[in-house]
Amino acid sequence: MDQEYDIIVIGAGFGGPVAAKICADAGLKTLMLERSKNVGDKVISGLTIPFYGFVFGPEFIRDGNPPFERPSDGIINYIIKDIEKGDIEVDNSLKVPKPLSPIIAFGYNAYCKPFCEWEVKKALEVGVILKKSTTAIDVIKEDDIVKGIITDKGESLYSKIVIDAEGSKGLLAIKAGIREKYPPETISLADTYDYSMPKEKIDEIFGYSVKMCWGWDEQKIAPPLGHGNGLMVWPYRNSLHFMQDQCLRLDGSQVPNLKKLFKIYHHNITHNLPWWKHLVEPNAELRARMWAGFEIYVGLNKSLRAMPNHTDGMILIGDAAGLESTELCDGVPAAWFSAEIAAKVAIEAIKANDVSKEFLSKYDRLIKAHPIIQWSISGRNRFDLRIAQEEHDLKKLKKYIHNGWGLGALTHFMNPFLQTFLSYINDDQFILSKWIRMFFRYYQNWLYESYDYSEKQKYKNLSSKRLQKMERRFQYFLGLTDKLIQSLYKRKKILSLVLIPLSYSINKLMRRVLPIIEPIYSLILRLLQPKLSKLGDKVVNFVRYANPIIFKNTCGGKS
Repeated sequence: MDQEYDIIVIGAGFGGPVAAKICADAGLKTLMLERSKNVGDKVISGLTIPFYGFVFGPEFIRDGNPPFERPSDGIINYIIKDIEKGDIEVDNSLKVPKPLSPIIAFGYNAYCKPFCEWEVKKALEVGVILKKSTTAIDVIKEDDIVKGIITDKGESLYSKIVIDAEGSKGLLAIKAGIREKYPPETISLADTYDYSMPKEKIDEIFGYSVKMCWGWDEQKIAPPLGHGNGLMVWPYRNSLHFMQDQCLRLDGSQVPNLKKLFKIYHHNITHNLPWWKHLVEPNAELRARMWAGFEIYVGLNKSLRAMPNHTDGMILIGDAAGLESTELCDGVPAAWFSAEIAAKVAIEAIKANDVSKEFLSKYDRLIKAHPIIQWSISGRNRFDLRIAQEEHDLKKLKKYIHNGWGLGALTHFMNPFLQTFLSYINDDQFILSKWIRMFFRYYQNWLYESYDYSEKQKYKNLSSKRLQKMERRFQYFLGLTDKLIQSLYKRKKILSLVLIPLSYSINKLMRRVLPIIEPIYSLILRLLQPKLSKLGDKVVNFVRYANPIIFKNTCGGKS
């Protein structure tokens, strides 16, 4: 029996539930399909979701209590020049300093499955209909307009608009004639080892930092430079991931034997890297080994980047639209951003009774105008590591690593960040205090594992005059923050003459001044480290005992 909906969303990963929830919130009859028996079965690995995904992403995520396994305060890069001799250089410049860390986080380490389940539950709460164990195998077209989908069960499901959130391995966009299949050199295979480890040991060995290892190809300790990532080790609450990945095809037609190579890389680095051999291995127990494919460098390929992301009656989001981050190897923020944009354009199209390709082209324009999406799909530092390898140039290797995963990222991230920041300030003058509350609430929830849909642990409430005074100071600080933004907003000249032009030139400025200020910044941090650590401990203690209500985004401004 045929069924009709306003919106059909394909895929219940990171992006699909966001699009579905926003459409349902607008009163549209929304169906979401998931091919797995259980939500998240196809995304069982983990990752770091950068902070800007939460800050600039959907409101229900920013103002909610999503599950994550550990806040991340930065990246420690191990540049391995000779592993047998122990010749290793460390770049730990991309690290949020105390007392901001670990509350003001660089990102959040999360397991994909529980996070996707959380998003789906939020979508179901507002009326989204979920069909699991259902695969969309083709689209229904009438006069070249997508009118719905056909499932593997033979169902014909009709809708006004289909939003495709299948990911990079989905075939629906190909069946619809929108995109072509990605070639092997743009698909990376990840080999992930999942270890359980006591939380106190992870706290001691990793703290809140992700560790990444890079080395010359001939050492066979990590996949070839520029053809995937280095070795990444993510710490979670009481587990960690050891992950390496490599493109399915190298330059030309060379197809590597990844099963054999991954085994060699894993053995060489775990037997020779001191901190793994002496600190991690004695305390970790292997639980599982996982394999997963994902897109890589799609944004750097001109022909792939030129492929459309919409047609009559259909919109592609996230990885299905080629919106993978070329450097951070992370598509979650882009999935959230594109899902939100797609949903809003779909709502407008249905209200206007116009689902034509011309009307839906607004989605494409908004994607191309989104500063962070465009930055994330165009970064070249990871790709250019192959140049350092070809020339065996240590200076270039260190440069690309520093600019991609060190403080050098500020030389190309600041423009898109500031532009997006100013657009949010323009729309909501209370947004900065909401972001601050988000960071504090997230950390308190992490301390107590107090997420939505979880069994709430009891907070360690201490009623004291000192704590109440600190809570009043925190709220007073937020009030001052709101007044400062409101005052700045009223002074349009500052925005138009200073901040807006700066948002288009700050990258250039950072390229000039960072080499000068970075050594000074590092020296000051080292000198002040004891005092900053003590202050950081006090802030964490405040969050541990503070009343949770002061961290909720329930006051002032738009919600």
